[in-house]
Amino acid sequence: MNNITLVTGLWDIGRGDLQEGWSRSFQHYLDKFQQLLQVDVNMIIFGDEELEKFVFNNRRDDNTQFIRRDLTWFKTNDFYDKIQKIRTNPDWYNQVGWLTESTQAKLEMYNPLVMSKVYLLHDAKILDKFDSEYMFWIDAGLTNTIHPGYFTHDKVLDKLPQLVKNFHFVCFPYEANSEIHGFKYQELCELAGKPVNMVARAGFFGGNKNVISEINSIYYGLMNETLSNGLMGTEESLFTIMTYKYPNLITYSEIEGNGLMGKFFEDLKDMTVEVKSEVSKDVVLNNLDDSKVGLYVITFNSPKQLEVLIQSMLDYDKDFIDKPKKFLLDNSTDLSTTPRYVELCEQYGFEHIKKDNIGIVGGRVFVAEHFDKTDLDFCWWFEDDMAFYPKKGEVCRNGFPRYIDNLYQKSLEIVEKENFDFLKLNFSEFFGDNSVQWSWYNVPQDFRQSHWPNNTKLPVQGLDPNSPKTKFDEVNIHKGLPYVSGEIYLCNWPIVLTKNGNYKCYLETKWAHPFEQTLMSYAYQETVKGNIKPGLLLLTPTEHDRFEHYDGSLRKES
Repeated sequence: MNNITLVTGLWDIGRGDLQEGWSRSFQHYLDKFQQLLQVDVNMIIFGDEELEKFVFNNRRDDNTQFIRRDLTWFKTNDFYDKIQKIRTNPDWYNQVGWLTESTQAKLEMYNPLVMSKVYLLHDAKILDKFDSEYMFWIDAGLTNTIHPGYFTHDKVLDKLPQLVKNFHFVCFPYEANSEIHGFKYQELCELAGKPVNMVARAGFFGGNKNVISEINSIYYGLMNETLSNGLMGTEESLFTIMTYKYPNLITYSEIEGNGLMGKFFEDLKDMTVEVKSEVSKDVVLNNLDDSKVGLYVITFNSPKQLEVLIQSMLDYDKDFIDKPKKFLLDNSTDLSTTPRYVELCEQYGFEHIKKDNIGIVGGRVFVAEHFDKTDLDFCWWFEDDMAFYPKKGEVCRNGFPRYIDNLYQKSLEIVEKENFDFLKLNFSEFFGDNSVQWSWYNVPQDFRQSHWPNNTKLPVQGLDPNSPKTKFDEVNIHKGLPYVSGEIYLCNWPIVLTKNGNYKCYLETKWAHPFEQTLMSYAYQETVKGNIKPGLLLLTPTEHDRFEHYDGSLRKES
């Protein structure tokens, strides 16, 4: 059981004060929670100081991690105000008779709490002291309807790794035409991509620890989109959309129409659970020729930087070294480094191209010209100090995973599937991240005024904390790898381009002395016009680490 951790939490939100039918005392929850605490499995538990005392009166220290979170914490998340605005709107709570007196409508903290379960699961993943392989959220009061013997006697949790490969929900059939849990039905179907006839339960869900960050990112984006548009049910509404929309990441099993979870655990005990997923929307990629791919690396005065980059590729996904045709643009001024560069090229199969400091962007344009003349279909671009970060289970400062398997192949498939002109690998970069539209700083003033009429003035110096955010269109997942389309800026961070995308970004229009800002500005304007289609992985697999520095006077941007 050391590879499985249950995550839960309990707070008194005043449900005992509701009218009959909706009322349930906090003592009732404590009684049921006490039964759950007897389960001999690692647990991460959220709650206040009083709950912490209660927990350790019923559990051992070695299999328990308590994270103190007062109820006020739920008021600090990004969506509390939006939830309250909808909850107190008569147009929302009067749309159907039962909703008016429901926990959702009457209790200020009900939806902020239940709609934070994924965030708590993600926090638990980050803070996990057990080094868990699988993590599942379980409602503290689940034994109200589920016999605790499933966990203590039947040991059903032991069987979950055999069934759940990525992430799993339990769903029950649900017929509706106006709303589900207060969420407008038609809008729910539109977001799900098909008519909804089942609902995902929220009392028990989870899966492989490595996909929780992806789930969290998807959930956050969906919650922001729906609440911003005045749409709200419960967390189950969003889980339902995700189950339909991301079949490659999320599986489900079905229970009876009463929605009671007992059938799932009974089937799990008997190992008769049928694991299902919605029909995948993935395109069969028969035309992808991964032999027609080039890897270009620009390097400057440091064979060691190149060696570290190559080794990081071998450690992360050796396809980056084994599969493409490889080219090294040696831009060095220190000619004593040449013999070592030649050795590394011979060792790892790079073609050595020697230049004499034609600049970073000069080198980038040279690569574009070189790639354009080949018979290759795709071009990977790396600078020598942007090595991979092959540590599984870690996330970047924005919460996106650092590692995913088969990155090389999956990225090419995404480009082919979506017909992207280019695909950026990193959400988080050295100076910032892709949530900010950095092109804003670099476009001509007339374009800035027309495209961002509320953000027309650049700061006198430094960065503007109110600079425009990146406009994203759609989040998708391919074989567990999440990505987004939209107005994504071009820069010199690791990227893969198609032959056509390379031409449109770097060669269709030429400048005598282009800077990175010049190319970023041009590509963004073409993106807005619909001439360039970029993509971005919701991943941060590389990091900038120039550990062998050189004289700054030698640096040429153009």
